[in-house]
Amino acid sequence: LERIEDLGPDEVISVYTDGPFVDLCRGPHVPSTGRIRHFKLLHAAGAYWRGDERRQMLQRIYGTAWFTKEDLEGYLRRLEEAKKRDHRVLGKQLDLFSIQEEVGPGLILWHPKGAMVNFQLRRFIEDVILERGYQLVYTPNVTREELFLRSGHLPLYAENQFPAMAAGEGEAEGVRYRVKPMNCPMHVLIYASQQRSYRDLPIRLAEIANVYRNERSGTLHGMLRVRGLSMDDAHLFLREDQIEQEIFQLLDIVELVLGKTFGLSYRLDLATRPPKKLGTDATWDQAERALEQALKHRGATYRLDQGGGAFYGPKIDIKFNDAIGREWQGATIQLDFEQPERFGLEYTGEDNRPHRPVMIHRAIYGTLERFVGFLIEHFAGAFPLWLAPEQVRVLPISDVQASAARVLHERLRAAGIRSHLDERNETLNYRIRDGELQKVPYMAVVGQREAEAGSVAARGRGEGKKQVVLPVAEFVAKLQEEVRTRSLTPLV
Repeated sequence: LERIEDLGPDEVISVYTDGPFVDLCRGPHVPSTGRIRHFKLLHAAGAYWRGDERRQMLQRIYGTAWFTKEDLEGYLRRLEEAKKRDHRVLGKQLDLFSIQEEVGPGLILWHPKGAMVNFQLRRFIEDVILERGYQLVYTPNVTREELFLRSGHLPLYAENQFPAMAAGEGEAEGVRYRVKPMNCPMHVLIYASQQRSYRDLPIRLAEIANVYRNERSGTLHGMLRVRGLSMDDAHLFLREDQIEQEIFQLLDIVELVLGKTFGLSYRLDLATRPPKKLGTDATWDQAERALEQALKHRGATYRLDQGGGAFYGPKIDIKFNDAIGREWQGATIQLDFEQPERFGLEYTGEDNRPHRPVMIHRAIYGTLERFVGFLIEHFAGAFPLWLAPEQVRVLPISDVQASAARVLHERLRAAGIRSHLDERNETLNYRIRDGELQKVPYMAVVGQREAEAGSVAARGRGEGKKQVVLPVAEFVAKLQEEVRTRSLTPLV
């Protein structure tokens, strides 16, 4: 009955019965389990009603059914592979991140190695956007509650915000603050801080910022569903006649980052107005039409996601596949006519009269937490060289070569390569094995011959990789080229 009360007045309600069991669902149900020939029950777990830990605990039984035995076995193999790639397991094994009870669920502690991955991703996307006319801004993590009331995030987004905090001493009574769940209202205020001309547009403001959302604890999952998020956020302010060219540029960035750099296949979804929304139907018609025309003029293939838009505007969602075929939500491009209206944003047109700009919200990674979690699983922890926290591990065969190994280590570091010198009093095979477990892209072994010849015995990551002896200068140059091009294929 509770679920029925949430449905809209035009929703069709369907009920299936199986003996004494009554199921409120869209169906269909099979008339008999005898019709299901290829199935497997996977596991059982407790689940809170509607994901709310304050509600009743239910028993959930997970299972899967397929038309053929081959399809079932293939699915079970993919499940086993997914377990091996679980970012929570690899994150601990590779010392990338942790979630600790004293800090709280859904709040990521980035360890040095994970922080390096985070840093490289930030530097990459900032380089990409700065070349395309973006400007970086920084905004505070808390703001007065009135700002979110003005933007419409309250009350529509209230359930995902942390509770309000009382203002500090000296402020007016009743003033309350909120930890920000998004950046857009503050970027709007930066735009509004001075007069703008049509010649100034588009203005592209970008920020990789920490935002906080009060997700239910039952829905949290490692880095993939968190409460503290690092968003590669940007807000673009433009004229209506610039919408199409900006959408084209954003799709070019998506292709550069997801397609060319990470080698991902992806698809586009056009998500339209949801049941809970701001603005008029006329404004939504205009926004949806603008996105649809841009996609058609681009020649892009897309699917329609009816009702999947943000509450302030329609959006293009980019969904990509990982190495074992799973689909992930990634970048998003949202068109917004509502926020400029609410904040009274203006620019002076060529006619010397005030005009209302259009706003685009966009994120390429989505959040760094989710994207890094995806990358860990996609690459099974074996990051490409440019992203790997440790790029080379230098291994002297014995103490006799320690001096030559230190020289190589320092030369690599001077060349911008993240090198680690492993001089532990362990066998060479033990140290090589440890490097393999840590998914280090290259081992650089220094023996007597290498020390005398100024060379290095380089060994790439993975089974079956043969050791290659190269002059040190050539080894360094190949590594630098592999990093510079962000190659997914080893060059050594």
